[in-house]
Amino acid sequence: MSYPYEAPASADLFARAQAVTPGGVNSPVRAFRAVGGTPRFMVRGEGPYLWDADDRKYVDLVCSWGPMILGHRHPAVLGAVEQAVSRGFTFGTPGPGEVELAELIVGRTPVQQVRLVSSGTEATMSAIRLARGFTGRAKVVKFAGCYHGHVDSLLVAAGSGVATFGLPDTPGVTPGTAADTIVLAYNDVAALERVFAQVGNKIACVITEAAAANMGVVPPASGFNARIFELCAQNGALFISDEVMTGFRVSRSGWFGLEPVTPDLMTFGKVMGGGLPAAAFGGRADVMEHLAPQGAVYQAGTLAGNPIAAAAGAATLGALDDSVYAMVDRQSAEVSQAVSKALSTAGVAHRVQSAGSLFSVFFTDRQVVDYSGAQAQEAFRYKAFFHAMLAAGVYLPPSVFEAWFLSAAHDDTAISQVIDALPAAAAAAAAATPDSA
Repeated sequence: MSYPYEAPASADLFARAQAVTPGGVNSPVRAFRAVGGTPRFMVRGEGPYLWDADDRKYVDLVCSWGPMILGHRHPAVLGAVEQAVSRGFTFGTPGPGEVELAELIVGRTPVQQVRLVSSGTEATMSAIRLARGFTGRAKVVKFAGCYHGHVDSLLVAAGSGVATFGLPDTPGVTPGTAADTIVLAYNDVAALERVFAQVGNKIACVITEAAAANMGVVPPASGFNARIFELCAQNGALFISDEVMTGFRVSRSGWFGLEPVTPDLMTFGKVMGGGLPAAAFGGRADVMEHLAPQGAVYQAGTLAGNPIAAAAGAATLGALDDSVYAMVDRQSAEVSQAVSKALSTAGVAHRVQSAGSLFSVFFTDRQVVDYSGAQAQEAFRYKAFFHAMLAAGVYLPPSVFEAWFLSAAHDDTAISQVIDALPAAAAAAAAATPDSA
């Protein structure tokens, strides 16, 4: 496939990066392997826009994979970060900022206590360890296509980057670790019920994305999360709801605000860090008290609760009122409807699926309810679609298996640029063939 234009500065940076970094990137999906061409090295962000190393401007529909719900360089967040930086970078001690951020999270969600960490992977890894320590059990149930970070026991039938590259389910993961993970089809209540009937007394926890968004956006079927809660409660297991993607993104209380099923543990990330490395896990006080130093389950982190990240997170959550969520919902609906209209006009079979303000496109005429459905789509069409949008100055996720994100900074001008680019992108998708991809 030929690409509409070159990006010489990004190409030079990519060549330099490949000499010193595996694949030239520090997170696999950034390498553009799923769409081809040169990954764009971004150097600046402002509001709804990014600028690459060639000084080309894009409407950003990735938003750093979710955190930038207020847009890039929001004044309130920027001011909080500058003030925090002026006082120092890190202290390795408790600080008031981490207390404020924890209070904001507890105040918006059903968790009673929260522990701050530095990444979503740390959050899910720690929640799994805590569930095992609390229950005295080993087995973990997860759902195919749900991604919970690169944790050994959870990197089995994962979505996101693993789906993009078609990697083996468990490279580098020992057979013993994988054996303790039970993988079921997402939204399959009957399979979950069978597993609990067979080995319910060995299950430490069930972990699920509150709404799946790493195999494309696949919302939970009505009653699915509630049934997980019921089965866990009946069998002495813990229900872990992973809200790293949806937390504080789809409502002020995350997915819990849209579907109030109370889990035993929750994980958070992205939005709660305001664009800086921060994440958290929390839940019932009687479970959380098993963490060191209060309990025997060990977990620690040198930069956990970092004062600069805590300041960015607290400022972001403080700025997220109902008007922000209403605007993001409205803009996301407008763009997703425009995508569907353009693809329909071009005669491309597709489904646009959403979970709150998150949405993505599946190149299939069937509703996607699980990982196998996501994999069955004509993914080759996305490559042509992506590059047509990129040429028009719209930066989309460089994988068909990722969610699209908007922000409150996406004004009418930015939205119009996206909508104007869609007809040509839809036509390119319609003309694509497996061989051209």
